[in-house]
Amino acid sequence: MTEETPGFDEQSQQPDVPSGVPADDAEPKAAAPSAEEEAAAPAGDSGPDAGLVAQLDQVRSALGERTADLQRLQAEYQNYRRRVERDRIAVKELASVNLMTDLLPVLDDIGRAREHGELVGGFKSVAESLEATVAKLGLQTFGKEGEPFDPTIHEALMHSYAPDVTETTCVAILQPGYRIGERTIRPARVAVAEPQPGAQPGKPAEEGTEAAADEKETGGPQEG
Repeated sequence: MTEETPGFDEQSQQPDVPSGVPADDAEPKAAAPSAEEEAAAPAGDSGPDAGLVAQLDQVRSALGERTADLQRLQAEYQNYRRRVERDRIAVKELASVNLMTDLLPVLDDIGRAREHGELVGGFKSVAESLEATVAKLGLQTFGKEGEPFDPTIHEALMHSYAPDVTETTCVAILQPGYRIGERTIRPARVAVAEPQPGAQPGKPAEEGTEAAADEKETGGPQEG
């Protein structure tokens, strides 16, 4: 029997590799892209990006238009609500004015009955309830004796001259005036008095002051 040489089979199974060439280089490599392909690659990718940018601009433009439309619609709605609220208040105030105007003769009768002492018993309770109700609805009376005459809220029915006034003054209230808020329903009907023609306002008061001073100095009024 011949003796087998150790390691002979392993060496016989290895491929022949040329000397001086590394084993790793023996495997085939993929071909590297050329310069023209590298230059063409970015140019090819820029097409989809430009399309996306254009679409994004269109979406932004459409969004801006829709936002502006929504803002205009909201402003119109707010204006509409204000107009409706203003009209509602005006209609309510007009209805109150018409109702109070119809009740003024009744209130005048109640006032005359009170002046003559005839507001008694059940009639007094009804009258006071009516006055309280119209007051809750905003009805206010105005007009007092001694206040200056104002043609915007007073109606002069009588005229006279008086030495003790320095300007046109309401000396009597014939019928009180009524208002709701800033709206005058009926002016106060009054009698007015003006200063005497040619009279010097304040002279009687000055004479009275001088006479009082003389009495104080002399100890009392002088006997004639």
